[in-house]
Amino acid sequence: MNKKIIATSGAPAAIGPYSQAVQAGSGTLLFISGQLPADPGTGTLVQGDIGAMTRRCLENIKSILEASGASMANVVKTTVFLTSMEDFAEMNRVYSGYFPAEPPARSTIAVAALPKGAPIEIEAVAVL
Repeated sequence: MNKKIIATSGAPAAIGPYSQAVQAGSGTLLFISGQLPADPGTGTLVQGDIGAMTRRCLENIKSILEASGASMANVVKTTVFLTSMEDFAEMNRVYSGYFPAEPPARSTIAVAALPKGAPIEIEAVAVL
């Protein structure tokens, strides 16, 4: 199996023993680690409502995709983790703007807690 680690300064550095993304298979699959709403330059969580935080998560994913030569159109599956399902509608509103046509498959899961106390984390799988 071919495996290539993807890293970019356009997304926050990993805060543990994982990669921002891994290109696998015959180079056709890209697995993007869960992205918190963290600023790429500082690693700190952005301020604002769940809409601003959703946007930051998706911008981080977009930067990783671009570092791989791909775009949001290549995403086939996402998983959204929320600490409160009360944030679902606003997250969904912002999310839909990143996938205006042929959106990927998606799961949204309520969780008790996320790293750094974040209210949202989004991971993605793309086909290159």
